[in-house]
Amino acid sequence: MAGDYALEELLIATVADLLQGCGHIAVGVSSPIPGSAALLRRHRDREAGKRTRVSIIGTTIPAYRTDGGVDLFDSAGQGRVDAFFLSGGQIDGRANINLVGVGDSYPRQTVRWSGSFGSAYLYFMVPKVILFRLEHSRRTMVEAVDFISAPGVSPPGVHRPGGPFALATDLCLFRFDRQRARFTLSSVHPGRTVEEVRDNTGFDFDIPEAVPETAPPDAETLAVLRETVAPDIADPYPKFARRVWGVSAAA
Repeated sequence: MAGDYALEELLIATVADLLQGCGHIAVGVSSPIPGSAALLRRHRDREAGKRTRVSIIGTTIPAYRTDGGVDLFDSAGQGRVDAFFLSGGQIDGRANINLVGVGDSYPRQTVRWSGSFGSAYLYFMVPKVILFRLEHSRRTMVEAVDFISAPGVSPPGVHRPGGPFALATDLCLFRFDRQRARFTLSSVHPGRTVEEVRDNTGFDFDIPEAVPETAPPDAETLAVLRETVAPDIADPYPKFARRVWGVSAAA
């Protein structure tokens, strides 16, 4: 807990800001912080008189329910998903992600992960893909991934309406320039420094002359998270809601 808010609440508020203007936000099965950010964005938009759809794979709440991967892929292919989230055991400076494993002896790598699933397809089709990783270290933020599960950029002439927009970690927020295939440090979280980010990042990135501190969530945002978002997110992510907010899913 930093001050009167948890790191998770800081990250949720930060990601929710990145989702501004998205009409349909989709969230996967292992994404409680992105899922909470999507619900926070939906609440803010609703208060402003805007309609924002949130689809969360695994939830039983009718308002957020989706028919799983097939429904998600179909919607993305038709251009009906505006934002999605991806992560990886490794992420490099060109926004390539690795969900397969570590080592250069594929398929007999020394460490194997869950696999790519639909990451490459969604990376190509969803306009705003936000990368998310809670462990920001040289083990995860590498110069070049050992295996490209989904590429951050594509050669000229490749039809690609989607791609990386930003990378949020437990240390900072990066923005991604698709034309230059390069990250820029956007802000550092309270209590962190630019030097700490540089020391824990294996790839090169641009650093503006002045790097702001990530804005902490205000009292109104915290109230919405704890009173409105927490009960809803407890349905697909009960352990997260219980740990962060002490909230259990409704019976």
